[in-house]
Amino acid sequence: MVQRDFKMEWLNKTCHRRISMRYIKAKRIQTTVSAMVLTVGFFGPIESLASDVIKHQIKLKSECVVLLHGLARSSASLSKMGNYLKRAGYRVVNRDYSSRKLPIEKLADQTVSHAVQTCDEHKAKKIHFVSHSMGGILIRYYLSQHQLVNLGHIVMLSPPNKGSEVVDKLRNVPGFYAINGPAGMQLGTDKNSLPNQLQPVDYPVGIITGNKSINLILSLLIPGIDDGKVSVENARLDGMTDFLVVEHTHPMIMRSDDVIRQTEFFLKHRQFKR
Repeated sequence: MVQRDFKMEWLNKTCHRRISMRYIKAKRIQTTVSAMVLTVGFFGPIESLASDVIKHQIKLKSECVVLLHGLARSSASLSKMGNYLKRAGYRVVNRDYSSRKLPIEKLADQTVSHAVQTCDEHKAKKIHFVSHSMGGILIRYYLSQHQLVNLGHIVMLSPPNKGSEVVDKLRNVPGFYAINGPAGMQLGTDKNSLPNQLQPVDYPVGIITGNKSINLILSLLIPGIDDGKVSVENARLDGMTDFLVVEHTHPMIMRSDDVIRQTEFFLKHRQFKR
């Protein structure tokens, strides 16, 4: 009797195991078929989405962004901006130049010309510009002398488009020339200053300027709201496409996350995001 019960138990376990294995195999087949159906059903949209992403990246890689720092600064001041734009897919040329050794005309001819040449060597379909402070004046002067058929969009950060009163009032102070060089002497607000001799722009320009200052002494020399170096009013430019005032200072505006995002938005959409 005990032997018979043992056999019955063995048979039950064996049958249960076989039924379980068949169930598992059936579920695997069902899962595989379902996956095949889903893959076949959605292959078109997935392929289309991947294709769109690839096309977008190729498009951006064919667009070059030239970065130009300000007076007495270096390309390192725009490195954060450059890294962000690279991650966004642009080819970036962050040009360093000796801003205190030459007048603006020669700086523009040398620096901007070389940067544009670099973009052309990579067969850029569009060449955009992003500048800080005096870098914007270099761009304006260069484009007044050269026509770029593949010119894209331009973003200027705290540009002295109408000059700065700081130059007017400190140009004769001992040491000013040594610190700022011949280019700095050209950035006054009188009608003979280089920025005020340039014509209004007829290309897409977005300007972002600050309304906060960490240099209260210089701010006392500037009428109206300013960023410590340039007034909000003097950052404006006749013919500009868009204008934005942010709560940042002149020395740090180009490193601010919101400004960097707004810069990329303008490069893509020709306007700032509001």
